[in-house]
Amino acid sequence: MSKNVKIENMKLLAQCRNKLWKNPKLTYLFFEITDSCNMSCIHCGSRSSPHNKKFLQYEAVKSVLEDVAARYEADKIMVCLTGGEPMLHPDFYRICKCAKEIGFLCGITTNGTLIDETAAKKIKENGVRSVSISLDGTKDTHEWFRDTSGSYKKTVDGIRNLVKVASTDIAVQVTTVVHKENIKQLDEIYDVVLNAKADSWRLVNMDPIGRARDNAKLLLAKEDYSYLFNYIREKRFSHDVPIHVTYGCSHYLGVDLEGFLRDHYFFCGSGICVGSVLCNGDIFGCLDIERRPELVQGNIFTDSFVDVWENRFDDYRRDRCEDSEECKLCSDREFCVGDSMHTWNFDKRIPEICYKKILE
Repeated sequence: MSKNVKIENMKLLAQCRNKLWKNPKLTYLFFEITDSCNMSCIHCGSRSSPHNKKFLQYEAVKSVLEDVAARYEADKIMVCLTGGEPMLHPDFYRICKCAKEIGFLCGITTNGTLIDETAAKKIKENGVRSVSISLDGTKDTHEWFRDTSGSYKKTVDGIRNLVKVASTDIAVQVTTVVHKENIKQLDEIYDVVLNAKADSWRLVNMDPIGRARDNAKLLLAKEDYSYLFNYIREKRFSHDVPIHVTYGCSHYLGVDLEGFLRDHYFFCGSGICVGSVLCNGDIFGCLDIERRPELVQGNIFTDSFVDVWENRFDDYRRDRCEDSEECKLCSDREFCVGDSMHTWNFDKRIPEICYKKILE
């Protein structure tokens, strides 16, 4: 695809985004159903751990789903259950079934360690349509990164158990967070994903959020990003790779790389097509965003989610480049508008991740 064609496509996408600021369209509805986890991963954006014990009640989730379905077409919205580890929720399967019965598509994000053969069958029986499982290195690296001994085998077994029952009903994706310690292990991780027969492999860089801020030495450098992007590009365009390989949705890649590393152009949908409910009931944008009070738009125990979605979220539906003297002058600001909201520094008013600067 020529550079000019990409620019025209991205201009059209920018126009669409500007319209969505005025008329948002809920497409992904995330529920952080718990902040509890059976791991304490050293990069966790929400700092989940076994010590956390908040659970969003089934009745509260059901009420939001009914509220949303009464206003919008449920079958056009993906409900995503996450945490923490969502499978720790005592009503996990009940929530999945509820979403399905109301008419939503349902997906989950999990570390995979709780997916034994019985759990895999129950995931399918209760209508889950997509599952993203985290695998972040070879055995020693994965267990160090996840701070949990024995987790590697449980995760790999979880992927395999799910694939066995998935058929065409469940899309099984493996997600790898790439950092300094595992970037040269990508071929070994790929072999595991391939042998497990997952549908896709999603690679994302470790972002400076949550506990990752405490482990900044693991963040990728310029040469690491170049290596990662070349690796993904080669896998995506190789005839010998039978699974779908993609870079995550985060971050504007620049005109040269956009269109090559994933199936879509960069688009931060937080508060535009992505809304969420935190485990305390707060109404929020993307779950990875810093939990700043001014970004909380309401709470489901006092507000209607639909009313909040349609009438608030002003801080999300705007060009953040207007706040930054640096970004104002950027030639790509029309496409980027401050990059992903979850890595925007609200105090310094600059993006924490800017590939145009990193790779130049």
